[in-house]
Amino acid sequence: MGGSSTASNSSTCGQCPGLELLYEQSRLPLVTVYSAVFVLALPANGLAAGLALLAARRGNVLAVYIFCLALCELLYVGTLPLWALYIQNKHRWALARRTCRLTAFVFFCNMYASILLLCCMACDRALALAHPLASRARRRPLTAALVCTVVLVLVGVVHGQVLVGLPEVGRNDTCFDELPIDATTAGYYYARFALGFAVPLGVLAAATWSIRRSVQRSLGLSAACKARARRLAAAVLLLFLGCFAPYHVVLLLRAAAYSYYHDCCPTLCAFEKRLYTAFVAFLCLCTVSSVADPVLYVLVSDHLRQEAGRLRGCWWLTSRGTEVTQLTGSKDLEEPRSPGAPSGGQLCPLDSLYEDI
Repeated sequence: MGGSSTASNSSTCGQCPGLELLYEQSRLPLVTVYSAVFVLALPANGLAAGLALLAARRGNVLAVYIFCLALCELLYVGTLPLWALYIQNKHRWALARRTCRLTAFVFFCNMYASILLLCCMACDRALALAHPLASRARRRPLTAALVCTVVLVLVGVVHGQVLVGLPEVGRNDTCFDELPIDATTAGYYYARFALGFAVPLGVLAAATWSIRRSVQRSLGLSAACKARARRLAAAVLLLFLGCFAPYHVVLLLRAAAYSYYHDCCPTLCAFEKRLYTAFVAFLCLCTVSSVADPVLYVLVSDHLRQEAGRLRGCWWLTSRGTEVTQLTGSKDLEEPRSPGAPSGGQLCPLDSLYEDI
């Protein structure tokens, strides 16, 4: 699951000895994390996708990105039972080999589609704040849907070798999960760190800085709204760093270790085994992002909270035999028509600025 290894390893090293103990030590934590994430992330992302779809149908641009992100997370969460079974089976893939290819493909695509879509969301918000008038003509749900499509197709094509190129099952029936890595996987790790992490991090940091600068310069926002906008921008960046930075740093270290020690198998294996615990822990962090993302979606989008309130009100009225049509006359559930209009509480003008355009 950590890399795209081949059955005919180009390295002269064989399988590192003593891996059974490492696998046994990590078995319970990994299976526990995968199971817990599956139980929590499935309903959370399902709810986020449903709310985002409702908001997107009302013309909300940000909700299109959130809907696409939630779908990616749902697809990945659906493969977690297979990974848990693989770990429980001592890193031996007992199912069909094509299933190994497909689950690995979903893992890689979900991670980098999520990273790129987070960047798209940040750039969209930054443009809406920096150029509110000029961006009105460009920020449309259809444009956001096209951007999401391009991202998904690009990520799928880049990882197409997982489906059709590389042999999926390596030594001892592992599934894209071998120690030590080979030359092909080391090059793949370098590319993933540079293009899948470092470049998106630069884009996300620049967008976050632009958002904070635009908010700070705004004269129409209250101090509370400015503080909220800064917190939300920082939360997206911190989520990215917390979930994805440690994992990609370990990938870089493993690739660098191969570059330096590929002709010294005992040293390479010793390094890989020392790093394995950290690698497993940081892989779990990437998986936990499937639970953290839906929470962030709700914090970022007031429209998702409005849709949740609308559905909650509908359920409350329906459970008491009240006609659902009364919702249309409820002021508490009415969608704000202007930047300053209240909706179930105070709505920052900022929210309308980058969500209702």
